[in-house]
Amino acid sequence: MIRAYTGPQVRDAEAPLLETVGGALMQRAAHGLSVAVARELIRTGKPVYGGRLVVLAGSGNNGGDALFAAARLSRRGMGTTAVLTSSRAHPEALRSFEHAGGRVRTLGDTRAGNAITSEEAARLCAAADVVVDGILGTGGYGGLREPAASLVEALASPPLVVACDLPSGMDADTGRIDGIVLAADLTVTFGAAKSGLLIGDGAHHAGRIHTVPIGIEGQLPAPDVRRLESPDLARLWGAPAASAHKYSRGVLGVVAGSAQYPGAALLTAQGAQDTGVGMIRYLGPEPVARLINARLPEVVCSQHSVAESHVQAWLVGPGIGDDDGQLQRARDAIASGLPTVVDASALPLLPDNPGPHVVLTPHAGELAGVLAAHGVDADRTDIESSAAEHARLAAGLTGATVLLKGATTIVSSPSGSLFSQGESTSWLSTAGSGDTLAGILGALAATFAEAPQATSPLETGASPLEAGGTSLETDGSDRFAVLAAMAASIHGRAAALASRGGPIAASDISKLIGQVFISVHHGDE
Repeated sequence: MIRAYTGPQVRDAEAPLLETVGGALMQRAAHGLSVAVARELIRTGKPVYGGRLVVLAGSGNNGGDALFAAARLSRRGMGTTAVLTSSRAHPEALRSFEHAGGRVRTLGDTRAGNAITSEEAARLCAAADVVVDGILGTGGYGGLREPAASLVEALASPPLVVACDLPSGMDADTGRIDGIVLAADLTVTFGAAKSGLLIGDGAHHAGRIHTVPIGIEGQLPAPDVRRLESPDLARLWGAPAASAHKYSRGVLGVVAGSAQYPGAALLTAQGAQDTGVGMIRYLGPEPVARLINARLPEVVCSQHSVAESHVQAWLVGPGIGDDDGQLQRARDAIASGLPTVVDASALPLLPDNPGPHVVLTPHAGELAGVLAAHGVDADRTDIESSAAEHARLAAGLTGATVLLKGATTIVSSPSGSLFSQGESTSWLSTAGSGDTLAGILGALAATFAEAPQATSPLETGASPLEAGGTSLETDGSDRFAVLAAMAASIHGRAAALASRGGPIAASDISKLIGQVFISVHHGDE
């Protein structure tokens, strides 16, 4: 799991150690960075010995980390050049770099004998095997300034870029980008990942994230943001026990589709079935039921009421439009007290404080409506520019768990615990993909609601992350945020497998859910 923290959280954790072992912290960071750069060069088929490295070094400790790391790589036979983006640089790190044989150029300072223009520095970077970005760190606010901004702008097609702690130009706490940013292929972050690497625009510019432990880990508080990774999915999403049967594996009730949107019900049911739920009971119009059974004969379809249907969890809303019967079933399901996934047309039906077991799955435009019902004026653009902030706000106001769909999916529990999942592909932005996501989440909610014979740690009755050895809130309210993050991760991975770089339709996604299960358990990703 990636655990991410705000800049102040990390600085507070570092503070007790800086006076006594501050130099050691920097050396640990530099060692970890140099190893990560070397491994990335080897992974991408580029040379370490005889390779060319350019380090962009700012005036702060981040620049010092980058210079110390470049010095280590210079001793391994790399040709190294430092482009200083300020007339000041970390003095000890600069001496170490020069002593190791590195060349130094100063950007934009015509008074310096080693001055270099932005265009010259950009050409130098373009000719390198790797560029290490150490311009700004967690204390940098307001984006890149001159002359560094002109250099980054001139880098039309940079080579491999490794960011030191975070990509320069990105806000460490929010991921906000003011102006231009140097996007990274790999971000090597120290002590702990920074929140901005997982949320906001920063999530799309950080590349892969590698965290180097430096000794502050025991001083850190609860994370600001979490991201589930393959080992987390493998631990939480297990195979049924040998003694399992369809009822112990979970029964999901689905209220979806209408005469106007029949396909939504089919996509939703398909997503749930392919995730591995024990049984699906579909409630809805008979023509929609016939469509579902023509494709999915396993689904039990009826026109019954919610009260007449025995399930472990409900999924309501996809494609129900203004169908009065479906709207009433959705209301009844939300009021049932069972775990309920609430999507699309069912979102306006929320009662006051439904509880964290009710999971809302809006996109930005739909979340604007949810917030408006609670007196908050925010449009789609506002929400997309600060998704984490608005997801947390909505969860706090409604008392429900909120999964905010987007290029990076954000999940917030009412307690404020936040998850960010970004495994998807831009080709996922297609009609019906949200119906599949709702089906996946509904299946997980039913499977983990009442399944005492299952083998997953989610079944212990404890908070799922506590059961897996990761401390979280003890009141269990974050259980459904974990399920929502799992669903977002499975959905994104299946879409990426279906796409493989090309277009996909929503109906392609659920076909690959089984492959996602196999890959996270057997390492075939």
